[in-house]
Amino acid sequence: MQVHRLPLRQTNQFSALFLDYMDQASALTEYSGNFPNLEGFAKQIEQKSFSDENRKVLVEVLKRQYQNLTIQPDLDILAQPNTFTVTTGHQLNIFTGPLYVVYKMITVINLAKSLKKAYPDYNFVPVYWMATEDHDFAEINHFSLFGKKYEWNTEQKGAVGRMNPKELETLISEFADCPEVFKNAYLEKETLSDAVRCYIHELFGAEGLICIDADDRQLKTLFSPIIKDDLLNHSAFAKVHATSSALENLGYKTQIAPREINFFYLSNGVRERIVKEEGIYKVLNTELQFSEEEILALLESQPEHFSPNVVLRPVYEEVILPNLAYIGGPSEVPYWLQLKGAFDHYGVTFPILMPRNFALVVNKASAKKIEKLDLSIEELYHDEITLRKNFVEKHSENSLSLAEEGKTFSAIFEEILAKAIKIDKTLEGAVKGEQQKLLNSLDHLEKRLKKAEERNQETEVNQLLGLKHKLFPNGGSQERVENLMNFSLNNSEFISTLLNTFDALDFSYYTIVE
Repeated sequence: MQVHRLPLRQTNQFSALFLDYMDQASALTEYSGNFPNLEGFAKQIEQKSFSDENRKVLVEVLKRQYQNLTIQPDLDILAQPNTFTVTTGHQLNIFTGPLYVVYKMITVINLAKSLKKAYPDYNFVPVYWMATEDHDFAEINHFSLFGKKYEWNTEQKGAVGRMNPKELETLISEFADCPEVFKNAYLEKETLSDAVRCYIHELFGAEGLICIDADDRQLKTLFSPIIKDDLLNHSAFAKVHATSSALENLGYKTQIAPREINFFYLSNGVRERIVKEEGIYKVLNTELQFSEEEILALLESQPEHFSPNVVLRPVYEEVILPNLAYIGGPSEVPYWLQLKGAFDHYGVTFPILMPRNFALVVNKASAKKIEKLDLSIEELYHDEITLRKNFVEKHSENSLSLAEEGKTFSAIFEEILAKAIKIDKTLEGAVKGEQQKLLNSLDHLEKRLKKAEERNQETEVNQLLGLKHKLFPNGGSQERVENLMNFSLNNSEFISTLLNTFDALDFSYYTIVE
């Protein structure tokens, strides 16, 4: 196996805001916290405070959530005041979803190990925040395996974590090699939340990864002061809107838009936005409505009915966890930068933002094609037009450029122009016009030469494009399309290989050649 690392900018896959943050652009300093390096983590440890009361609630909730698993993780470590968490989060994509979800888990696991090595007096627990309250079922109900799309169709509504996963038996029956870890989880557990916790613990529990389901009454109680402020004062709306406008004025495209009320009403089968109209709090697409007194009474008695949206979910995370860092993708890290004003307003420590590991896995068959086509790893990341153009020029026995000829013609026309303006200055435009026509003709001829040479290399070019499409499906990254099982079914050590290869604090794009 060979491992190549490329700078993130060189892959042409990331936004300007993300890349500038990773380059520590001074213009972004006020919107971020400590930088994701060991020095930054030392500062974060000093700054993060977490109450004993919140620790006690956190451990109680996690023990309850893990009580039905045969092998229990060590949750008491979270009760110790010198224990911190590092967290990643994602939706409950079936069968782990795209490969980058697994990369998130591995990054947060490896980060905890690196921090323990650097700061042995503290404990660091990797956490997977399960997006159990999310209701966008269409984003989690499918996965791709060996070129085939598998999809879960259901009539169930509301928060996906509360859905019954036993309907997945139909999908499981469609592919004979379905690993037992998924069969056991989906067919034996009553909710998708329990099923995901079950298989994630089976895959990564030995590495210390803990899953948390924040759809919980006790945890929401800890968050209720901020819920109340959002309902009454809309503070997050003002703070996030101001930051978003500032980032846009710097030329960046922002990811999320705050609302006056950043909560959904959550109950079985329902997760709908709460809005305030003429003093009345209404739940969209339902008949539910509350006066101010009634909605505050509901918050006091049943805080579990309030589910934060993308603006306040990150704040919720930092309230209920002794957390140092959030590990996210190239879209998540930028939108967290919009939120620091809200964190500051609520007096909640803003976490270190760091990207997950990124990778392209090249199997043996593709590796042979790369060698046969005489490609470098860097060339794989070129866009299709550039890749094809450079390949044809590189492998042609003929010169395909007419640049030198163009220079010769330009020199001749300079002489013609000098003669012409001596006779009549008004001829200058005519001479330059003829020169441009000739240069345009040369450009057209050069393109025809390259097209002709491309036809001469048609077999190799088709192989090149086939390889590009294989490694970058639909023109995007492999990790956003392919599923874990594409690699693990034929390689039982695949996850171990990733754990041993990735470095959480190395912000490169990995190319792993089998």
